[in-house]
Amino acid sequence: MKARFCAGLFIKVFAEGIKEWIPQGLEPRRKEGLPVRNSARILVVDDEADILKLLEYNLRKAGHTVFSAKDGPEAIDLAKTKKPDLIVLDIMLPNMDGTEVLKRLKESDATRRIPVIMLTAKGEEVDRVVGFELGAEDYITKPFSPRELVLRIRAVLKRSSEEEGPPGDKVISIGDLMVDFSRHRVLVKGHEVTLSSTEFKLLSVLIKADGRVLARDAILDMAWGQDCYVIPRTVDTHVRRLRTKLKSAGRYIETVRGVGYRFKEFKS
Repeated sequence: MKARFCAGLFIKVFAEGIKEWIPQGLEPRRKEGLPVRNSARILVVDDEADILKLLEYNLRKAGHTVFSAKDGPEAIDLAKTKKPDLIVLDIMLPNMDGTEVLKRLKESDATRRIPVIMLTAKGEEVDRVVGFELGAEDYITKPFSPRELVLRIRAVLKRSSEEEGPPGDKVISIGDLMVDFSRHRVLVKGHEVTLSSTEFKLLSVLIKADGRVLARDAILDMAWGQDCYVIPRTVDTHVRRLRTKLKSAGRYIETVRGVGYRFKEFKS
């Protein structure tokens, strides 16, 4: 399976500072005219001082306001008090690892909607799946290109701001499911279900397809955007998590083998 990002991103460190470059022609595909959030409040969590400095430098250079934490408890506290727009979270943290931090962030009403990008030296699929299952929006492994991370952050921020539903129909009810697109609310049998911005966007894309089958690549373009850096099989992981969260309404997301997915109302 071909990944949707180019590995040939490099970092050059000069005496006068840190500069990164991308070989010509490897820039991510991007639709013209799409609004991009120019500045955001970002919390970076990593116990390595050099990594923190690298991230702070590049994120501030990109126009963002940056907060930093070196362990889990400090990260949770800052997430609640500073209310960042996005969190970059390392998995390998002392005392409390990143997966536990992510779990607690998603369990708290004050922080559950903050998108999280996992940052770690682990690159195995099982680690990515665990992060996605806990609600991470994206995953990047060390060593990484600061330029790539900045672009991924921009893509996640753009997704989190695109939460409008089908034109002229801001609230829909289908069987056990009720979706309020304008308020970003999902209820199943009257009980509210908390979805990440990516999960909500995925659900919206499937509903707006109006029963049509969507291939994984098409879903990536519509739900993740043209700046995405994930493989098509990432869709499968998010669909599984979305079905689990929707409980009885999860059956409305139908798998079409060898093609992709569609949203279908099952008659009871």
